[in-house]
Amino acid sequence: MKAVLKNYRQSPRKVRLIADLVRGKKVKEALATLQFVDKRAAGPFAKVISSAAANAAQSGKNVDHLTIKKVTVDKGATYKRFMPRARGSASPINRRNSHITVELG
Repeated sequence: MKAVLKNYRQSPRKVRLIADLVRGKKVKEALATLQFVDKRAAGPFAKVISSAAANAAQSGKNVDHLTIKKVTVDKGATYKRFMPRARGSASPINRRNSHITVELG
């Protein structure tokens, strides 16, 4: 089963740190790990894993035997903003988004 979170407002580079922690683990073990991770992306990541587990339970699969088969964190849309600087110039600010996909097997 699969669950997707689109347009999560954090850069993919930071979210991939969490993805590397949970890849290949059992669902309950991954959720227990995420409770003690001190990163902002840990909460939404736990919600996506829970959603994928609920999707699996809805289709009649046993959640206790499921592992996280595939986790991808892809680049979403980038909001481009500008910060005013000295002498009338401006420097760019890129606000990056992520798409998180979790697949259980």
